[in-house]
Amino acid sequence: MNAASDTSITHNAIPTNPAPTRSQRLKADTMATHDLLDQRIMASAPFSSRASYARFLQAQYAFLRDVDALYDNAQLAALLPDLEQRRRYASIAADLHDLDTALPADAATPPFDAQLDLATALGWLYVSEGSKLGAAILYKLAGKIGLDEHHGARHLAGHPDGRARHWREFTSVLDTATLDSAGEARMIDGARAAFLLMHGHVEACA
Repeated sequence: MNAASDTSITHNAIPTNPAPTRSQRLKADTMATHDLLDQRIMASAPFSSRASYARFLQAQYAFLRDVDALYDNAQLAALLPDLEQRRRYASIAADLHDLDTALPADAATPPFDAQLDLATALGWLYVSEGSKLGAAILYKLAGKIGLDEHHGARHLAGHPDGRARHWREFTSVLDTATLDSAGEARMIDGARAAFLLMHGHVEACA
């Protein structure tokens, strides 16, 4: 075997790492903001009692109320035919009712309306849909204080098709949507804004 053949074999044996997907890049670009939110939520010990959980619910409700217009966005609906079924606004309102907890007042100025541009909307939806993955752990913690998908923890319950499958369907759309570099920047800004909005709601309901 000649040297050229040896080099060819060695080169072919070296695994190549595929370029990160858009959703993976978005995760990396928003990790610091996301981590701050997670730390703030857990610092409030939301599952230490039903009273603490109710305050967490109010923050969650305020966030889901603010992003509910995403689920009426025509451009998102064209990419995600099941967009309407993904909303959780009604289920978390029912959770608050179960705990005899008042609904937070409506925001004086919603962060956006249903006409939000696609790139920014995808960033916001990334946070809203991504929170369903973390909800798997939260749902188990809710069970320790006697709550489940029928009472008090509806919005934390998984999708019938499975959380992972539901998430993969969304990230597939996110990864393949036609966005230019300016659109990608708006997407990142939208996701960061969503994390910061939720952080503000947690602070307000503490």
